[in-house]
Amino acid sequence: MIDRIVSKGRIAIRLTDERWTHITEEHCELAGLRSEVVETVSHPDRILLGGDGELIAVRQFEPEKHLVVVYREHTDDGFIITAFLTRRVRSLEKRRQVWP
Repeated sequence: MIDRIVSKGRIAIRLTDERWTHITEEHCELAGLRSEVVETVSHPDRILLGGDGELIAVRQFEPEKHLVVVYREHTDDGFIITAFLTRRVRSLEKRRQVWP
């Protein structure tokens, strides 16, 4: 199964089963949160710029805990690279915010 959503940049972003398996093997706390990961790309609180041109969608998940989804956009297609939960939003604040 492939989930497809549209990012704030109006690019179709996909999450494949292979990528989801990789994400949940590295971050088992995300098992069962696939729809929240996908929704974070389409409805983030903010989007930051990554070090190699990737985008970082951030959305509050719980008080003091944020869901972070790293993805890449191309001209007409994109894909989710990884996702994780964090309480360390200060480290994210060092990055350039590109949306809103």
